[in-house]
Amino acid sequence: MDVIQPRVFNDPIHGSVELPPLLVKIIDTPQFQRLRNIKQLGGNSYVYPGANHTRFEHSIGVAYLAGELVKALRERQPELKITERDVLCVQIAGLCHDLGHGPFSHLYDGMFIPQMQRRRKDQDSSWKHETASVKMFDHMVKENKLDEEMKKDQEFNKELNSPDISDDMLKEKIKKDLEFIKDLINPEISDEEKKAFTGRGEDKSFLYDIVANKRNGIDVDKWDYFARDCHYLGMKNSFDYRRLILSARVCEWKGRNEICFRDKELFNLYDMFYTRFSLHRRAYQHKTGNIIERMITEAFVKANEYIQIKGSRGQTFNLLTAKDDMEAYTKLTDNVFEQILNDDNQNMREAKEILGKILKRNLYKCLGEFPSKRSEDEIKKIKAQVALPGGTKQDDFVVATSKLDYGKKEKDPIEEVRFYRKSDPNKAITLTREEVSYLLPGNFEERLIRIYRKRTNDQTVENDRQYFKKFKSIHNEFSGPQPAE
Repeated sequence: MDVIQPRVFNDPIHGSVELPPLLVKIIDTPQFQRLRNIKQLGGNSYVYPGANHTRFEHSIGVAYLAGELVKALRERQPELKITERDVLCVQIAGLCHDLGHGPFSHLYDGMFIPQMQRRRKDQDSSWKHETASVKMFDHMVKENKLDEEMKKDQEFNKELNSPDISDDMLKEKIKKDLEFIKDLINPEISDEEKKAFTGRGEDKSFLYDIVANKRNGIDVDKWDYFARDCHYLGMKNSFDYRRLILSARVCEWKGRNEICFRDKELFNLYDMFYTRFSLHRRAYQHKTGNIIERMITEAFVKANEYIQIKGSRGQTFNLLTAKDDMEAYTKLTDNVFEQILNDDNQNMREAKEILGKILKRNLYKCLGEFPSKRSEDEIKKIKAQVALPGGTKQDDFVVATSKLDYGKKEKDPIEEVRFYRKSDPNKAITLTREEVSYLLPGNFEERLIRIYRKRTNDQTVENDRQYFKKFKSIHNEFSGPQPAE
């Protein structure tokens, strides 16, 4: 087999990006190449003409930034004993963290699957794209014999070039590295349980926060998609991840090693969390983008049983069940949209009509929106109480809710961030709001209610307005006042 060389990618966000041979081997697999056909922003590409970038280039960007951060920590703090294997494992996790996304990214796991589960009265809500990423990673390793490639990779094994290392010992170390990579991709585990990780010890617990940081949300995944999404959406991005890389240090906090930042970077971090909120408010939760994704979801639900995808052992799977078989899931991408549009099966007629409306811009009309603190169940009860205009039925109206926050629901994410001062760079500290500014946000979460009408024309305008007013009035009076701040 030919020796694979490092590859340089000309990335529009990060410039010339060089990735090592082992990552190139992963990129050149069907499981990773599949990401070329999954749009990063799902249905928002029908609102923002430039937003056609995919999970493929985002994943390369995350792998690059993961390497930049962990290498900066290694150079700045040699005492951390970060090895080349550590660096490559973190980079591989960054590269593979989105392998499990379905068609139109979050539309599949955030809208289609929940809707199918409600229709089937299926209470299992454990499926997430992160868990699918781990399953797809296992499938990719097996199908492409990547564990053998890891054994042969000189850069990966430079610390193990010793006659005392037997083949069995090397296999065991690679097995542990693969578990480490999967933990980095999906670190759904509490701090107390970190010591049970099979990949690395407690002294390297900070490595688990680089790709997918469940503790405070500061990770290279966000750094890439903030920059990349803003670029393709045509929006300004004031957040500068490079400053954070330059100031990042590992300090001990309550017995655990954490990545900390200079105290003066606090406002840059608030800018990061505000960027997340702003992108959700202006783009990810755009009223037109949201309803397009709802329409695509409706079409997928109607087409589900008639989509046939061949998987392992010759079995066939539909849109929903393909996620349970990685061979079938490898074939499931955004292309299913075109597949439905071009299918002559009469059973697909309703699904085709919905997708055709999207292409003709015959979309459900947004009647209005307003902020709310009501729960999903309360909103359903309110909808049932609103008197319908003459000649309409409940299905003619769509009540959609969108949650906007800084990444930690109603909490201030900075509460989970540790800092250090220039005078004592090895001591982790927290910063209180009073120490920073009295002008910081007071609330970190809000919910928007939007009401759409599926069929509308000039004759229904007044009735539609009255429906919106009635809904908002009943909402404000429902079960007394809304919860206080």
